[in-house]
Amino acid sequence: MELKEKLLDSHFAFEEQSEVNDTIHDYRSKALKVFEKKGFPTKKIEAWKYTSLEQLINKNYTLFPKTTPAIELKDVKPYFLDDIDTYKIIFVDGVYSPFLSETTHDGLDVCLLSAALAKRKYKSVIDKYFNKVATKDESLSALNTAFAKEGAYIYIPQSKVSEKPIEIIHFSTGKQKSLWLQPRNLIVVEKNAQVQIIERHQSLLPHDIVTNVVTEIYAHKDSLIDYYKIQNDLDSASLIDNTYINQEKNSHVSLHTFSFGGKLVRNNLNYFHLGQNILSTLKGLTILKGNQHVDHNTLVNHSNPNCDSHQDYKGIFSEKSKGVFNGKIFVDKIAQKTNAFQQSNNILIDDKATINSKPQLEIFADDVKCSHGCTIGQLDEDTLFYLRSRGIPRKEAKALLTYAFANNILESVQINVLKKRINSQIANKLGVNLGFDL
Repeated sequence: MELKEKLLDSHFAFEEQSEVNDTIHDYRSKALKVFEKKGFPTKKIEAWKYTSLEQLINKNYTLFPKTTPAIELKDVKPYFLDDIDTYKIIFVDGVYSPFLSETTHDGLDVCLLSAALAKRKYKSVIDKYFNKVATKDESLSALNTAFAKEGAYIYIPQSKVSEKPIEIIHFSTGKQKSLWLQPRNLIVVEKNAQVQIIERHQSLLPHDIVTNVVTEIYAHKDSLIDYYKIQNDLDSASLIDNTYINQEKNSHVSLHTFSFGGKLVRNNLNYFHLGQNILSTLKGLTILKGNQHVDHNTLVNHSNPNCDSHQDYKGIFSEKSKGVFNGKIFVDKIAQKTNAFQQSNNILIDDKATINSKPQLEIFADDVKCSHGCTIGQLDEDTLFYLRSRGIPRKEAKALLTYAFANNILESVQINVLKKRINSQIANKLGVNLGFDL
């Protein structure tokens, strides 16, 4: 049975087991019809021109594991930020793990989406925000909505500052030969509130796993959200990440994406401006090797005046790895005084590595400052020669230049422990000891 047909056939049984209100059932039913009509995206669609899902969808995936294998803390502790205290929402093969998690309802809600969908006390928030910003006619987002049940629910009330960062981690154990997961996250940050969030999807053993995740983020007036996506999975794992962000007046949402591993990773990142004096920061660092493939697809929709956006993506590609950057800035005719910046810089370490970059501007206002740029090249041989003439071996010299190229993305990371972890990962990917720390 083809994967599309298997998903469609399993939906009735999924709905029968779900404890949600009629509104959520309606959302799911409508979303399923969208997916049934459109199916999986193909390379005939312009936005998917350089990324094919063909190899991913020709497998017999387990959709709903019947048992959740137990895992010990020592098996997953290396993936936690254990140097600092954090809230943790942990899932194992798509099922919540209370043993590994640390949630809270003390002044803020850090808990499960399934609980928020089922319990009456969360109904007003769910009715106001769930499935309101996610694109309704995009097939993979619709597929996620059709099966939306479990994930992270984070609600930060007005003027509340989360004292601890929040970690959202999805582990897959490899007990299932092939596994298809569809987590759903809902994050609401009210007026003048602040939060830091780290999200990760991690396989513990090699196996075929595809995660199709949707995250809806609502940043109210004067709020601050500092979000980090860590993508450093095994070469057998694939991730399709759909993130949608609504920003209101004076809010700042900063989102860093660190893509260091995985078979195929597709990041769909969408910002929507609903007020003035908004700042949107999008930064990404990609380091790939082998046959790894990462596709960054971004949109910043400037629909109000006096707003800023800053996109800075850097990629380092070796061996036969492939990168894609498709970034779009849209400026509505009323969005005067917009200041939008977009840059994609890439280094190809080996001749067989490739990058396809397509920066786009659609501007309908006349009093704006918008710029975009793209560079694709190799390390400068003259600079390498200079370093080698000072006694630095070629491998270490290349690593130092590569690190310097990527460093400005790291500088804006606000969690020092996370910054050190990423610095170590860069050194590990380059295969050398850089000899310094952040």
